[in-house]
Amino acid sequence: MLTIPNLISLARLAGVPLFLALVLSPYYGGPKYDVWALVILALSGFSDWLDGKLARRWNQMTKFGAMIDPLADRLYILATLVGLTMRQIIPLWLPIVLVGRDVAMLVLITPKLRRAGYGVALPVHFLGKAATFNLLYAFPLLLLGQLGEKPTHLTDIANIFGWAFVGWGTALYLLAGGLYFVQAQRITRGSGH
Repeated sequence: MLTIPNLISLARLAGVPLFLALVLSPYYGGPKYDVWALVILALSGFSDWLDGKLARRWNQMTKFGAMIDPLADRLYILATLVGLTMRQIIPLWLPIVLVGRDVAMLVLITPKLRRAGYGVALPVHFLGKAATFNLLYAFPLLLLGQLGEKPTHLTDIANIFGWAFVGWGTALYLLAGGLYFVQAQRITRGSGH
């Protein structure tokens, strides 16, 4: 369990509350720490790539790592959704759709998998990773679009690309959820549950 990739994932998890505190500072009347929040988010994205690469290269893939890596992704997405929604950078419908998909999967898929003896998680497939990738690029861009008091060419471009990634990421996230549902149906049907 104490492999370098797993330690990287644990460090990434530890950054979630720090990121949330930084991004919410202006909401609670504090100074804007958006640059530091962006740094934490960027390090999270890099460490997400790094832990997977090292685990495969060093053959240190573990069940713990397979569980903690997507958990860290979900927590960063949730923290970012909470922070950006509270700061009114993104509309309320976006977190409702994204969190709603995860809740639907938890309620509809997890009990079936448990009854069939498959545990609680399906293997992550490429579409789910692509959706997460898009969302993890979208949110830093949207936060970057808030830097400064007045819009600039940089903030305008960041917002355009950020919303493009939000669109693709949300669509892929929902599609991946549908594919996970189909995958769970096939697995549990094959086991007689």
